[in-house]
Order: sequence, then C-alpha cells, then structure tokens
Amino acid sequence: MLRLEKRLQPSRTWAALTPVLAVVLTMIAGGIMFAVLGKDPFEAIRTIFYDPLFNEQFAAYSRPQLLVKAAPLILIAIGLSLGFRAGVWNIGAEGQYIIGAICGAAVGLAFYPLEAWYIFPLMVLAGAFGGFLWAMIPALLKIKFNTNEILVSLMLVYVSTPLLAQMALGPLRNPDGGGFPGSRNFQQYPSGSNPELIAGTGAHWGVVTALITVIATYILLTRHSLGFQIRVTGQSPRAAKFAGVSPNVIIAFCLGVSGALAGVAGLFEVSGPAGQISIDFASGYGFTAIIVAFLGRLHPIGILLAGLLMALTYIGGELAQFMLGLPGAAIQAFQGMLLFALLAGDVLTNYKLRFGRGQAG
Repeated sequence: MLRLEKRLQPSRTWAALTPVLAVVLTMIAGGIMFAVLGKDPFEAIRTIFYDPLFNEQFAAYSRPQLLVKAAPLILIAIGLSLGFRAGVWNIGAEGQYIIGAICGAAVGLAFYPLEAWYIFPLMVLAGAFGGFLWAMIPALLKIKFNTNEILVSLMLVYVSTPLLAQMALGPLRNPDGGGFPGSRNFQQYPSGSNPELIAGTGAHWGVVTALITVIATYILLTRHSLGFQIRVTGQSPRAAKFAGVSPNVIIAFCLGVSGALAGVAGLFEVSGPAGQISIDFASGYGFTAIIVAFLGRLHPIGILLAGLLMALTYIGGELAQFMLGLPGAAIQAFQGMLLFALLAGDVLTNYKLRFGRGQAG
C-alpha cells in the first residue's frame, strides 16, 4: 500500500526540483491536451517554448516582447510573495493592477496636453498610491474585524472591473475619439508615455523597476530585520508574537506593498504596451502572477526566472494560436496546468512516499 508520511522538515532537494518537475509535467499534460485537440503535441510545445527565442523568423519580434510581458508579472509576483511568506493571502492583485492604471492614467490625462518632465513620475506615484489604497481595504478589514483577506481582495477585483469600464466610457474617454470607449493613447503623449528605453530590446521603465524591485526585495529578505519578521510570521506566528512582531504591521505592510507594486505594474502597462485605458485593459496578470510567485518559490531571483518563463508561454501561446490554430482557452489551460503540477509536486516537499501498511492507531 502506498502512503504519505509527513516529513519532519520540508525537503530542500524537492523544493528545488519541484519547479523543474512542474514544467516537465506541464509539457507532458499539455502535449496530451494538444493531441486530443488534433494538433501535433511536439510541434505545439516547440512553438510555445522554442520558436519565440530561437526561430529566426519570429525571434526578432518575440525576444523584446519577453521583457514587456515579464515586467508586470515580476512586479506583481514580488509583492504577492512578501504576503505569501507571512501568511497574508492577497488574491486580488488584478484589481489593484486595474486601479493603479486608472489612477495613473487619470493624472496623466489631467495634465494633457502639457509637456513637462514631472508628469510621468507623478503618474507612477499615482499608480502606486491607487494600488496601495485598494489593497488597504482588505488590510484594514483584516486588522479591525479579522475578515478573510482572500475573499475581500478577490471580491474587489469584481468591483474594479466595472469601474474600469465606467472610466473608459465616461470620465477618461477620449473626447476626440468619435464616441468610441477608451482614453487618449499615451504613446502619442510624450510626457505621459512609457517608451522603449533601448531600441529593439523591449526594455521600458517597467522592466527597470522590476529588476530594481527584485534586488531590493532580496536585500529586504536577507539583510533587514523586517524581512526576518516576515519570514518568522509565516513560519511560526506564535514565535513571531513572542519575538515582539506585530501581526497588524506585517498585514498592513505586505498588503500595502503588494498593492503598490501591482498598481505600478498597471501604470507602466497603460502608459506603455497597452497605451490607453480601455474596457478590456484587464489582462489577467494579477492572477497569473500567483503562479509566477509559487513557481519562483517566493524567492526574488526565482520569481525573476519564473516571470520570464511565464512570459514565454504568453508569447509562444500567441504564436501557437496564429501558426497552429490552437484556441486561446487551451493556452490558458496550459498555463493553469503549471500551477496544478507545482502544487502536486509540493506534496513530495512535505511528505515521503512509503510502501507498506501504516501503524494501527
């Protein structure tokens, strides 16, 4: 009889191997799904993972897009990872991403058509502040009334989505747009745009901010007392209390930072690749970043690598839809398989497989 036996300590070996194993299992399960859909599984996997980087026909476009897609995922996942480490579960980063984009865009449009160097920095601050305020709603409810931050933050996503539509159709709608929904295009407004910094690389200010955030978070977690408090709170809340750690401070900090980073990601997206506030601006980055955070083992460097991998599945998935006719839902299911494979692999991190009968108890 096969049974699971709880490990005394989580296995570091399995913790390191699980992300690699999850990717392999996802390729296998995804290949089966593609075969059921009538597509060559090997061609589909090659199109998703190999062609965007190494096929000369597509690489010139795909490689710069890798950084464009990865930047918001990394920013959001870094913020989420701080909370997850402390046992604070922010599932509503998508809403914070949307609100940050709305606030940042509103500031930029308020200055239109003025040309000034300080407009874009103000937009960045407004985006961060918008995401921060949206995340503080579940934080304050958690602190004051001990509500479940998972439910509150998730439900706020479904408040932000109609608010986004209202902004695109109302206050932020382009007055010169002929009545069509959507704001002015920031790519045509130099003081409010987030342009490519180095031609042909895809690197914009969001990419720079993501890299700085990775470094800063690594220092916070390994060199700062607050990082120690976050880790201890997640590993042993009782020990954290004995050490004088305030759980309310950790809740407010983790949710506030994750909201601010999600808001900044939304601002960089609306002022750069997306270009405008629109009804369909919400891209699912806030939910996908949860996969990125866990795939990266909640470690800043791991999240950087996981963000690039997930961005590759976005780009490769779009290429597979165009080249092979795969439905978009299949690509989304393929990405979701990665999280399920990761969670399944985590069982081996915390449990041993044993053969034989368990002891009678």
